[in-house]
Amino acid sequence: MFTSVSSRSALAYRQVSVETSVAMASPHQLVNMLFEGLLVAIGAARIGLAKRDMVVKGENIMKAVRYIDEGLKPALNLKQGGALAENLDKLYEYCLLRLTQANLHNDDAALNEVAQVIEPLAQGWREIKSKVGA
Repeated sequence: MFTSVSSRSALAYRQVSVETSVAMASPHQLVNMLFEGLLVAIGAARIGLAKRDMVVKGENIMKAVRYIDEGLKPALNLKQGGALAENLDKLYEYCLLRLTQANLHNDDAALNEVAQVIEPLAQGWREIKSKVGA
């Protein structure tokens, strides 16, 4: 019914740590964090699905959807980003569709597909920093 003081303290510490990391991150680092969180959520959803833990699967698919819908898509500048921004927007929409299908049909292949689509983007984003010092 109640959590221990040490559990609440650890949770509060983690929350402050995350908030501090986000507050101090550059725009490049924030997008990197979104990609990392997205891939972790997809991985956790796949594990939940494999274990037939539909709560874990569903919660993590919803996290993945939020990373895209509330983080990555709004970061796009469709007015100035040209074809690249438009193509990323369409790709994110496709990923949202596949995540929804994965959730509805317990489809691990759809989760894997989204991970395979996002991983090269995440890797490219990580490489940008080393090339331009972002």
